Amino acid sequence: MASVFLHHVVDDLTVGKPELVEFLETEAIESAIRAIGDCTECGIPVWKSRNEKSVVESAEVRQQRFVGIINSLDIVAFLATEECLENRKKAMKTPVSEVVVPNNLLLKEVDPGTRLIDALEMMKQGVRHLLVPKSIVWKGVSKRFSVLYNGKWLKNLESSTGTNGTTNSIRPTSSSSMSVCEKKFCCLSREDVIRFIIGCLGALAPLPLSSILSLGAVNPNYKYIEASTPAIKATQKLPPDYSAVAVVESTSKGHCKIIGEISASKLRKCDHIAAAWALGNLSAGQFVMGVCDESDDITPTSLPDFSINSIVNEDGCDVGGLRPRKFCSRSIGFTSNSTSPTIGRSICTGNAPLTCKVTCSLAAVMAHILSRRATHVWVTDSESEDILVGVVSYTDILVAVIKHPSTIACVNN
Repeated sequence: MASVFLHHVVDDLTVGKPELVEFLETEAIESAIRAIGDCTECGIPVWKSRNEKSVVESAEVRQQRFVGIINSLDIVAFLATEECLENRKKAMKTPVSEVVVPNNLLLKEVDPGTRLIDALEMMKQGVRHLLVPKSIVWKGVSKRFSVLYNGKWLKNLESSTGTNGTTNSIRPTSSSSMSVCEKKFCCLSREDVIRFIIGCLGALAPLPLSSILSLGAVNPNYKYIEASTPAIKATQKLPPDYSAVAVVESTSKGHCKIIGEISASKLRKCDHIAAAWALGNLSAGQFVMGVCDESDDITPTSLPDFSINSIVNEDGCDVGGLRPRKFCSRSIGFTSNSTSPTIGRSICTGNAPLTCKVTCSLAAVMAHILSRRATHVWVTDSESEDILVGVVSYTDILVAVIKHPSTIACVNN
């Protein structure tokens, strides 16, 4: 089973990946919002400008230029401050450098010939993106099936085939084994790795069919906030590696009943200005369950007029608003279809938390996360769909795969 991780290299995962286009820290928040909408893992790497005097940039210099990763939750939390809400046009022009949390350990440059098992170990330790040089001429192969997997290597078979017709299985271990263009890279995320793994389910049996509970993939150390608490507190004192907070209600038995979440994945394609206002003015329960502008029990003082129907020009700039109206969760991008007996508001199906039970298989959870372009799934009790017991993220999946007995045995051998 672990041969999949031992015999594949990270270059196998770069097939079809576009060339990296650096997003600079001098770019404005509004540009970051547009870029995040189509990115993986709901966040984009941020870079310092390159020294134009430098002809060839070393890996160390490149690593120092990497600032960190910014996501939608970071942006909405910034826009929710009183100063930004008072002047949102100015806030949208704010440089990304004032919002992104510096952490250059989230990205690491690796050789294209790095074994996949080693890449998994790096991501287990906290690396979220791998910077891989794009190969021009490959002079070696990891295994015979790797040549077949990556079609562009086939044209170089003659250089690695002896006179007797046999193929030399050479694993490249350093940049000296290939010709690499200094300026061309692609960026691999944890999502890319999970997509590769789910494409190898047959070779990984019986691991994919095992429950996430038996594999130890359920992380009980999740972040949560009570529904009655101001929503803005969900972003305060949040560790840099967390981008999701569960919104819960306590039951009479002391359990946490999940009703929604405040996360980067839910916010990445929303109206960030409207979401920022809601984050700064509503409770967590109101934010995730929804409030409608026509509700009779909401007074004008609790939901002041807010111009949400903004006119945006082709550059993404707000140039004015239409008739102001009361805030409505639909303006963020959520839709409602029923009534919550607890909050007394319309439930926003667009913000329904992604959940699974502890008995779900690893394959089902991976497919669930990838199909929804999420970064995590909340885990509920086997007997109740609402009682929260943990969370499964990309990192939890990778850790479960790495520590599986068959993987460990194969690596040790």
